[in-house]
Amino acid sequence: MTHSRKIGFISTRFAGTDGVSLETSKWAAVLERLGHECFYFCGESDRPAEKSYVVPEAFYRHPAIDEINQVAYQGTWGTLHKGRKMHPEIKDLHKDFFSVYIRPAHITQHIQEMRFYLKEHLYNFAQQFNLELLIVENALTIPLNIPLGLALTEFVAETGYPVIAHHHDFHWERQRFMNNSVHDYLAAAFPPNLPSVRHVVINSVQAQQLASRIGATSMVIPNVMDFDSPPPPVDDYASAVRTDLGLAPDQYLFLQPTRIIQRKGIEHAIELTRRLNLPAELVISHAAGDEGTEYERRVREFAKLLNVVVRFEADIISETRGITADGRKVYSLGDIYPYADLVTYPSALEGFGNAFLEAIYFKRPLIVNNYSIYEADIKPKGFKVIEFDGFISNATLEETRFVLKHPEESAELAEHNYELARRYYSFTMLERHLSLLLSDCFGESI
Repeated sequence: MTHSRKIGFISTRFAGTDGVSLETSKWAAVLERLGHECFYFCGESDRPAEKSYVVPEAFYRHPAIDEINQVAYQGTWGTLHKGRKMHPEIKDLHKDFFSVYIRPAHITQHIQEMRFYLKEHLYNFAQQFNLELLIVENALTIPLNIPLGLALTEFVAETGYPVIAHHHDFHWERQRFMNNSVHDYLAAAFPPNLPSVRHVVINSVQAQQLASRIGATSMVIPNVMDFDSPPPPVDDYASAVRTDLGLAPDQYLFLQPTRIIQRKGIEHAIELTRRLNLPAELVISHAAGDEGTEYERRVREFAKLLNVVVRFEADIISETRGITADGRKVYSLGDIYPYADLVTYPSALEGFGNAFLEAIYFKRPLIVNNYSIYEADIKPKGFKVIEFDGFISNATLEETRFVLKHPEESAELAEHNYELARRYYSFTMLERHLSLLLSDCFGESI
């Protein structure tokens, strides 16, 4: 019989529809199904208040953390010495051959003060809920809250807590972190190599990189969905989806179910919509998110240039159903998928691909850019989707037209894909992996 454990999830936020929050919900659901109890430490939370420990400074967009990140990754204070008024902290020490990648001493002090502050809260979190295991969701992976990563590393080093570090995207996978003034902190905590930490990555390339960079072994657990429980049939609430999205009866609905950020490659979806020469509109389900609106402006301009109707529908597509302030229906993404004639997923870079699994789950036709993780981990499983390699070719257009014009053949492919996903990316698969991890942490129950 499995012993019930108290497990603490830790991240910068557990709220909304970002990949980390979604996957955490799935892990928690499986762990609770196994009889364990889950609690949450974060800067923003939509989890039950009685099980949450919220510290605003843990959120990566907290003003104090933003100030650190501006200097660490975008600041110009230390990048060009020549021709600038020298800061008093280095005025008497600086030589022209010193490194340009520097940070002000007051930022270092700020990081250390925040580290100590967050570490105290981690101790309180563990004690308040009498935790036995920590699962760190990306907070030891992507360095968007450096003090939190340092605090976690020290807390684990000081306590010996068993930790599952669930890594979604590493700093070496993102160009924005390449040049920085915090290499010492990245080496120490993103991720740390400590005896009680079990590393989990979401693809095989990450496993290879982690081993070569810090000498740590890891378990590959891809993103999952509950393929053992098919989606419910469309109900009356969602019957007006096409009308509310402004589509005419004879138009195709192409769904781009992602945030509007550059690596999603939304230009490809717009080009595809234009070149198919079919009555179609592209619906984008999510807003720009935390990475600014410059790329959204680019997408709007590109759509106008190609005379493609693109609907930005984040106001009426959300995680759950509801009503907008002006009285319109808010649909869940699950309400939209069944009406999509084609799901577009032209990303150039993904850690795994939640939207890929969602399209397979709802049995929709899917077009995918051959991003590296798809090529390495997903495609070899035998999935049959429309693929393109970095640009929309004539062959891509022909295959897409065939899929749209032959729904019976498309339905057969969708069933094939669903069965493959149930084999490799189901909650049952996740349960077996998590059971192995827990046995590694605690030993087998007697």
